[in-house]
Amino acid sequence: MSEIDEGHRAFAQFRVLNGEANHNEREQLFRNMAQLFSYVSDRCDDEQVAQYDEVLCQLAELVEVEARIHVAKLLAPLERAPGTVVVKLANDDIEVARPLLEFSSVLSDDDLIDIVSRQSEAHRVAIAGRSELHDRVGQAIVEHGETASVVRLVRNSGAELDRATLEKLVERATRDAEIAADLRGRHDIDWKSLRGEIDQAAGKILQSLGETERSLDPVVAGKVNTVVYNRIRNRAGFSAQEWKVAYNQVRGLADRKQLDDRALARFARFGYGHHAAAALSVMLSVAPELVVKWLAAQDYVAVTVAVRAAGLSPELFESIVGTLPWRDLPSDADKRMVTSRFEALDADDAKNIFELWRAHSFRKRGVSETRQSA
Repeated sequence: MSEIDEGHRAFAQFRVLNGEANHNEREQLFRNMAQLFSYVSDRCDDEQVAQYDEVLCQLAELVEVEARIHVAKLLAPLERAPGTVVVKLANDDIEVARPLLEFSSVLSDDDLIDIVSRQSEAHRVAIAGRSELHDRVGQAIVEHGETASVVRLVRNSGAELDRATLEKLVERATRDAEIAADLRGRHDIDWKSLRGEIDQAAGKILQSLGETERSLDPVVAGKVNTVVYNRIRNRAGFSAQEWKVAYNQVRGLADRKQLDDRALARFARFGYGHHAAAALSVMLSVAPELVVKWLAAQDYVAVTVAVRAAGLSPELFESIVGTLPWRDLPSDADKRMVTSRFEALDADDAKNIFELWRAHSFRKRGVSETRQSA
């Protein structure tokens, strides 16, 4: 019997999961399991993470808030954490949820948006202070939040504020002096460009906001915003940090059985190229460093064969190819060429080619490992 099977059997035999334990035993086991996982998280495979996830979720239902707070603090800084229990605790009482909402990189934008729309203002305040906050999440905070969360969002220099979010902020500033005051402090906003694209009512307050920052060159600010925005949206090449975060968030989705074509379509729709690439790695059981190599080498053939073998539709493939964080942004001609090759490639042929390649890759790895150990 493998260690994994033995571990799973051991988890299943815990008396606390069968209701045969007292309150203190449950809490101690919950804390200890989370502590153990924090020590070994970087060495766990997906199946082992799934085992921790299942048991921690069950225990979370059986313990008091103090234990859940303790475990949330242990899981918050981990780059790889069980996806289901993280989302569960992030939707818990704010004392439990706060460290995860502020720091956990396992929570995806979709997770955060769902929490913003369904949980308390305190949850929104915590999310608004994250060191990096994409525009979709910011827009949800502006839509659902009260003054406290919106003000924290505006004051957060790490929060993206796209045009749609800024327009909503300007509208709210007409009714809220605190939001208006903090908008004045955002030196990265291209007021001149924005002023021409909002309605007349909001324009009055926008004019007063923009005029307080005459020393800022709006043309330069606009160019800076464009560069930063395109970098975040994967149009300026591969980012190691973005990849690291995206890969762990995608694995969290897989933990929750939510990594599918719909998730890929969302990544493509919102320009989450690193997430799309990470999803291909996880869905195809391909080493992440290999996918990174494909992107760096502009290896359209490898990506075409792999994705065709995975059974994606031509429409989804076309949108994914244009979103991936290639070394260089594919031209329209490149996209047309790759799409035509994808459509011409038979799905069974692609599977055979991919499996032959995978078997050859594993043989090479085995030979390499044997030589290193010799």
